[in-house]
Amino acid sequence: MSRRFSVRVLLTAAALISGTALLQGCSEEHAEVRRLHDACEAGNATACYDFAVKLKDGDYVLLDATRAAALFDTTCKGGLQKGCATFGVMLQKGKGVKKDSVRAMNLFDRSCAAGAMEGCTSLGTLYNEGAGVPRDVPRAASLFQRGCDGKDLQACAKLGVLYASGEGVTQDVNRAATLLKQSCDTAAKVTFGCVGLGHLHWAGTGVVQNDSIGTDFIMRACRSYDQAGCFQLALAYENGRGVKQNYNRAAVYYREACEDRIGEACFRLASLYDKGAGVQRSPDAAKEFRSQACNRGYPEACPKKKES
Repeated sequence: MSRRFSVRVLLTAAALISGTALLQGCSEEHAEVRRLHDACEAGNATACYDFAVKLKDGDYVLLDATRAAALFDTTCKGGLQKGCATFGVMLQKGKGVKKDSVRAMNLFDRSCAAGAMEGCTSLGTLYNEGAGVPRDVPRAASLFQRGCDGKDLQACAKLGVLYASGEGVTQDVNRAATLLKQSCDTAAKVTFGCVGLGHLHWAGTGVVQNDSIGTDFIMRACRSYDQAGCFQLALAYENGRGVKQNYNRAAVYYREACEDRIGEACFRLASLYDKGAGVQRSPDAAKEFRSQACNRGYPEACPKKKES
């Protein structure tokens, strides 16, 4: 049964989506966006949430993080708990709304308690990273387990990573492989689950050792615009791991990951410019990319302090 907003919240939602620039097209995807837009205006809370996701991602509608955040907030106020959880993510990142980590955590806690598994997963991520709270990996694992049991595949992937490393849980590589495969082998695959599964195949841990299979899973993540996956794919091309060695492709994927602020990707791209591997040799370009790597948090690229 579809959720309906109160009159006050309905008017707010209608105001938020009025004037939204819908991209023209005849595809099923364009038609789906228009359907969500119209259903949201008519007061369907779930449609408003799904339309906000489209706005957030720029998926067949002009990207508008500010309007998406406001619409998630509205669905939350209308009682849709996954709206609270996603609005919390926007607050945590400061995406489309002023950053507010305290409010974000409160929304995660509230939505998790109300049964929105996305909230449990986001709350677990805070405890896993020690972001705004004391780091507590066992508690994070418990929250990821709850989220995974509730069919949130992001939680399954995060739990799989913990079982692979044995951090916060007793290490169990077979369970890790099952969880990561579960999160990757779906239509809406969780990209970092694919990357994790690729690493297990590279190492032969919990699954058969096979570089080609491992690189194929990592390639899936990169093709879904996961820049961490593209960085790992660049490593595979540079080292010929599961694919034929190709410095040109390695440089392309390092550059993409560098532009997405992955410091080590900038550093490795600098190394290719130093050697002239896959790119025209350029000490100046190498120096520039090492500087970017340092600025993006990769300490190995930073100038060493001279001892006094």
